Amino acid sequence: MIGAGMGAMATAARLAVAGHQVTVYERGSTYGGSVGRHEQDGFAFDTGPGLLHLPAVYRDLFVKTGKRPLEDCVELVQVDPAVRHVLADGTVVTLPAGSRGAAAAVLDEAFGPGAGERWNEVLGRARDAWNATRRPLLEEPLRPDWQVLGADPYPALRKSGLLRRRPPTLAEVADRELGGRLGELLAARVRAYGLDPATAPASAAVLPYMEQTFGSWYVRGGMRALATAVYERCLERKVAFVFDAPVREVLERDGRAAGLLLADGVETAADFVVCGVDPRQLRAPLPAGGVPARGPEAAGRTTLLLALRGARPADAVHRTLVHSPETQLTVLRPDDPALRPGADHEAVTVSALCGPGGRPAPRAEALLDLAARAVPGLRERLLWSRERTPADIEADTGAAGGAVPPPALAGAGGALLYPANTTALPGLFLAGGWAHPGGGLAHAGMTGALVAGLIVEGARFRGSQ
Repeated sequence: MIGAGMGAMATAARLAVAGHQVTVYERGSTYGGSVGRHEQDGFAFDTGPGLLHLPAVYRDLFVKTGKRPLEDCVELVQVDPAVRHVLADGTVVTLPAGSRGAAAAVLDEAFGPGAGERWNEVLGRARDAWNATRRPLLEEPLRPDWQVLGADPYPALRKSGLLRRRPPTLAEVADRELGGRLGELLAARVRAYGLDPATAPASAAVLPYMEQTFGSWYVRGGMRALATAVYERCLERKVAFVFDAPVREVLERDGRAAGLLLADGVETAADFVVCGVDPRQLRAPLPAGGVPARGPEAAGRTTLLLALRGARPADAVHRTLVHSPETQLTVLRPDDPALRPGADHEAVTVSALCGPGGRPAPRAEALLDLAARAVPGLRERLLWSRERTPADIEADTGAAGGAVPPPALAGAGGALLYPANTTALPGLFLAGGWAHPGGGLAHAGMTGALVAGLIVEGARFRGSQ
């Protein structure tokens, strides 16, 4: 196994339960991949994903790999309100979790009667797209006729001539079906995944649909606690980890994967090899049945870790999206005593897209100015800040340019699909966010079920039931 990220560890635990002897080789000194942690002066910050969507993925992992369920290993808390938007004109919209009716009422008050109904109609069409693609895109190995996923499943409105001529982009859906500031809410939710609404297919609406339907969840103690729980489950299943052991290449003998060559020249034999990192990092034959081997272009992120004096206000929300013509900022303010030295302090994380596929991130001072729109009195409360750039992400994970892969989506001619979990080299499999079905904690975890199924059941494996 190459890499100790979330997808690789999910695969390792499932394979170990199936009777395989599994060894994980990790280039860094710890597990978790992008799910990192920074601690300083009693403050603690997640340096990767700050929320979990589709927690059922990890519930299933823990059910299938041991006696203790996920909730016995970590404390999951649903985020409510789901998200607060601070629009460029100063409008503040706080959307509740779960209830479509409550969300519609908030939108009617903010944007006028009918706004909530239009929003729910869009998410209703997104539900149709979700139902059409959930299994082939998320729960099954990438099908041999993967080109069918290049068609956008989002139901187009007949009244638009443009939508009849070609599939719409997400930005066009936001403009035509919602309009104005309400449409910007939809675009912002998609942009937060590292996707450009101007080029993303309309099917990207499944992402806010997924959040509204299944919720956004936080792990008490920080998201790093989830990585620790998965790592400990691997240890319980006798998975071996070798840290500070970068892999140079996959060994091939008799036309199939036969092991690994480590950077120090040591060779290790294997019946199967699972690559849990960006496969472009390795010298290995990885074309996968005609699927584009690169996957979608991925943006990086610049993140500020902010240590603040003063207690977290009672009206603060966990996640705020700050809209701006220059960039979009995500502000995370977990109400978690484990992340701060005392009740009279607060740990806040702010991040903006940058690098490949995203605009250049503003300087740290500009990010602080934007963050102050979500955290009143920010500069007066600031004790210190630490900046993390895409170069830091690249150093931690090896991802070229510090890129963070978005989830796979149907549409766009297949441009947002990832390489299949099987490869042109028998015995070599791909797991993690750089393989089908793409990035994000949930999607990376799904690769564990897919790759383990392909190895254990072989070509007859058709996905989870």
